[in-house]
Amino acid sequence: MNKKNEKEIGMETQLEVRSFDSRLSPDEFSRITRLPVTVILENLRSAFNVGSIIRTADCALIEKVIFTGITACPPHAKLEKTSLGALPYVPWSYSPTVLEAVQQEKQEGKHIVALELTNQSKCIREYTFPLPAALVMGNEALGVSKEVLAMADDIVEIPMFGFKNSINVAVAFGIVAYEIQRQQWNCFYPKWHTKEGVPLNQVIPSDL
Repeated sequence: MNKKNEKEIGMETQLEVRSFDSRLSPDEFSRITRLPVTVILENLRSAFNVGSIIRTADCALIEKVIFTGITACPPHAKLEKTSLGALPYVPWSYSPTVLEAVQQEKQEGKHIVALELTNQSKCIREYTFPLPAALVMGNEALGVSKEVLAMADDIVEIPMFGFKNSINVAVAFGIVAYEIQRQQWNCFYPKWHTKEGVPLNQVIPSDL
């Protein structure tokens, strides 16, 4: 083995990869403070997209996901597979229609934000998300319905510079979820980490 290979291996072994799963029990994990955002999925056809959204919602500690209409929802084999086991750790509910879900969130005091490209949309880079909020993600082909757009307090868009100007709904949700987290970082970082800076979900329960 030459010196170059020895140096590369030495550098690699200094890294410590975090566990993929939380060290907390499901009950302990359920008590961690969540980002006060409800995600409403309007008639998403693809279980793969929904599963990816669930995974991101788990990682970003989203408060709740609401499946509406024809959105793939539990029990669903493809959804359980693509969420990679995250589904039990993300609070969720089902509503027959998106309008019922939006109205319920409004009554609970949530600020309704629809993610859609319109002539009245606000750029996500210039928008501060009011919390608590309910974020509506629309159908893969049709987007957010006009009825929901009319009920929304704000409509937000992700800048698009491509020829087709279309982004996958699960990818779009990831961008928005982590933008909200970034905006609220100073507020929620202390609640998600120990004084030593270790993510709370990676703390050994006996150390709590």
